[in-house]
This record gives sequence, C-alpha cells and structure tokens, in this order.
Amino acid sequence: MREEAKPGRSKGMSREELLALPVSVDLDTGNRALGLGRSKGYELAKRGAYPCKVLRLGNAYRVVTSDLLELLGLAA
Repeated sequence: MREEAKPGRSKGMSREELLALPVSVDLDTGNRALGLGRSKGYELAKRGAYPCKVLRLGNAYRVVTSDLLELLGLAA
C-alpha cells in the first residue's frame, strides 16, 4: 500500500521508486517523477515538448521509463 503524502513532504518520487518503475508509465507518474503539475505535463505532451519520450496510445500518453531515468541521471 502506498504511503500518503505528509505535510511538508515533497510529492516527488524516491530513487527506489523510480528504479522500480515498469518499462513505461502513465503521464501522471512521469509528471510526479519530474515534479510537474498535471496541467503542465499534459500541455507539454500535447505540444510534443515533454522533456522525455512520450508515446500516444489511443487516448492515453505513456512515458518511456528509460528516457525518464536518463533525464533524471539514474540510467544504469
């Protein structure tokens, strides 16, 4: 079960959480990892300006985890 955010604690993701991600994640998870708000993340994805590779699958956006980890300096 996921721990609820505590007052004063960042809503970002820990290194361990980032390294445990699957091959691709939904845009909300990518936004959380990058510290982006929901509206800004979707705006960037729609414009093709998201800071890492995003796939459009039907109505859904998927962030490629390897690109996300590389952007964050966590690539193996």
